[in-house]
Amino acid sequence: MRRSRHAAFAGRFGLRSKASLAAALLTSCVALASEARADLKICNRMSYVVEAAIGIDDKSATATRGWFRIDPAACRVVAQGSITAERILLHARSLPVYGASPAPQNGTDNLCIAPKDFVIAGRQCRGGQTAVAFTEIKSSTGEDGHQVAYLAEGAEYDDEQARLAAIQRLLVIAGYDAAPIDGVDGPKTQNALAAFLKARGLGANAAQAPNFFETMIAAVEAPSATGLTWCNDTQYRVMASIATDDGKAVTSRGWYRIEPGKCLHPDVSGQPRRIFSFAEAVDGTGRTIKINSRPLNWGGTTTLCTREAQFEFTEQGDCGPRGLNANGYERIEMTAGTGKTIRFGMP
Repeated sequence: MRRSRHAAFAGRFGLRSKASLAAALLTSCVALASEARADLKICNRMSYVVEAAIGIDDKSATATRGWFRIDPAACRVVAQGSITAERILLHARSLPVYGASPAPQNGTDNLCIAPKDFVIAGRQCRGGQTAVAFTEIKSSTGEDGHQVAYLAEGAEYDDEQARLAAIQRLLVIAGYDAAPIDGVDGPKTQNALAAFLKARGLGANAAQAPNFFETMIAAVEAPSATGLTWCNDTQYRVMASIATDDGKAVTSRGWYRIEPGKCLHPDVSGQPRRIFSFAEAVDGTGRTIKINSRPLNWGGTTTLCTREAQFEFTEQGDCGPRGLNANGYERIEMTAGTGKTIRFGMP
């Protein structure tokens, strides 16, 4: 079933056994700094808040560790000390609030991760762990003498542009018109940001605070007075899809990951004539949850095309012959300037 996707990063150690590799990963971020150290930093120049995992591959021993959260235009040390392993690997994912965000990376090393913070020795995944693609990285020496690797996207933002584009992206998800998401400042972005700050009782300088992305994400994960909000009232992860009808075509898009007890605003641009919603609960491996032999999902009578991986389709006919799934979407009745909250609950 649906799985989250995304980019990656890593560093180098000189240890020989799986146990010692795992121990090194466990302690690498709490080691004491010294002048002789050449720490490895990952810097985020994407318009997404990301969580990264690193992999250390040294001869026959491999270990992975995650997660390291990195805000746009920020860096984080992911390994401390002189790194001498043969290869450093990276896997990164954006937060669930972004839904179908960057395309999955194309790394060739499949290593293990877990949903929460983890340290895993070896390549054999156990219960609750998943094998995902990691990409080998080559770091460069930064101005401070540390090794640095960058997470980037096609727009090739610098730090300032990445931060502004990330703010624009979250404003759009929260229901404010800050499009296009391009990292370029202007009256439209400033008006949307001012409206967001005013609605939450924040001062004009709040956008410069170190925790501003946490503030924005918390706003996106709460029900909104405008736009569409999904809220997950079950104990399961929910994967949701939205579709919009602009009068010319119906575009279906997914998947948005909504954790138990969380809410999320799917990004809806423009003023579509109609909006449709489909969602289903999944287990830790992405398989659909069934209650009394029936899939736990929420939809309606409008049949649209989906697939198990990330997707966006504008052609909705002949889903099966095209190798796609056909799901029933619910039509959402909304009027301009108002909000609609859909709550996913147990039957």
